[in-house]
Amino acid sequence: MQIVAESALGSAVASALGRRVDATTDRPPLVVASGNWATPTVALRAIDAVLPAYRLFILNAQADVPARPGVIPVTPFVGPGMRHQPDLEYVPARLSLVPRLLAGHYRPDVVVVHTSPPVDAKVSLGTEVNILPAAIEAVVAAGGVVVAQVNRQMPYSFGDGELPVDAVDVAVEVDIPLPSPRVSPPDDVRRAVGERVAALVPDGATLQLGIGAVPDATTAALASRRGLRVWSETFSDGVLRLERAGALDPDVELVTSFVLGSPELYGWLHRNRRVRMVRTEVVNDPAVIARQPEMTSINTALQIDLFAQANASYVRGRIWSGFGGQPDFVTGALHAFEGRAVIALPSWHAKSDSSTVVPALTEPTTSFQHSFVVSEHGTARIWGANQRQQAASIINQVAHPRARDALTAAFADALAGAR
Repeated sequence: MQIVAESALGSAVASALGRRVDATTDRPPLVVASGNWATPTVALRAIDAVLPAYRLFILNAQADVPARPGVIPVTPFVGPGMRHQPDLEYVPARLSLVPRLLAGHYRPDVVVVHTSPPVDAKVSLGTEVNILPAAIEAVVAAGGVVVAQVNRQMPYSFGDGELPVDAVDVAVEVDIPLPSPRVSPPDDVRRAVGERVAALVPDGATLQLGIGAVPDATTAALASRRGLRVWSETFSDGVLRLERAGALDPDVELVTSFVLGSPELYGWLHRNRRVRMVRTEVVNDPAVIARQPEMTSINTALQIDLFAQANASYVRGRIWSGFGGQPDFVTGALHAFEGRAVIALPSWHAKSDSSTVVPALTEPTTSFQHSFVVSEHGTARIWGANQRQQAASIINQVAHPRARDALTAAFADALAGAR
């Protein structure tokens, strides 16, 4: 690993790329970088200064990524840093299958990671392992360049994100705090949703939780459980609160692929053998998920329809996020012994003043046929119900009272039209 100054990093990368940089008119280089709240902003800024054109592949890019003419944003999961860019290249893919993209159609020329300082001749990918081991393997196989932003404040996590220092070609050292997502306390609606979801979780269950107000409310309501396990593509401060409440099985590792949250969470993660950071194609493999005891997948959505189809990806015909890991975990949980897949959402969308329960999705489906659908009004049992039963349950238990009559009429019309 060659350590260089920020001012020299871009030139070092351009030199290592060699002829690849000169071929920008035919195929701009593909740069894959750490995403979510682990973006290596300093290293990317230096590379951006020397590459006139390139494709930038990041999952859930935040607002601090390069965005200018010549930079083509590419992603299977759209974040705010790419969401409204006109040249966005959205690549539909389950998160578990993204590593296959990196080994084929989207083989990188440069991989830029955000790591801890070296310990025993290794660095750690810290809070963001995710697709990065696969990206590094792909770029090395193609003779490309691995760049590290080595941050004194990045925690050292154990698992698949530990890399020998000689796996990194060139690096820049920084000492900057990791960003944390802004989290608002759950309102009364989301607190009610979280409590209803928690009622479905028995002692000893394995949890997959997303990020946001509903998962936070759910973990708050699970503090009295015992023997819980975690097998989740990501987690946040709610898992730390469960650990301190004694709700988690102390003899089982907490398995995840990326972590985002408060500085306190990052400090707890540092060199913590309780947490094992595992690459995406393992954590999100439905077959592996299905082997977890009483696997309980808890996800949210933008809309749910009367056929138990969830839209968590599109708003008014435009991509908002992507599949992510939701279909992976829904499938895995449904195949697990005593497993359950839960979709939880408020019944009413305040900004659009509209029901989140619709007769039938007009947007692409993210996942479908769950075990339960939950709102602040109640819980609809989906698995094992016939079509009429599940629709009636969603209308009467999940939908907002203002929407129920229209939903009932729409479903009756749909059945009449099918005769």
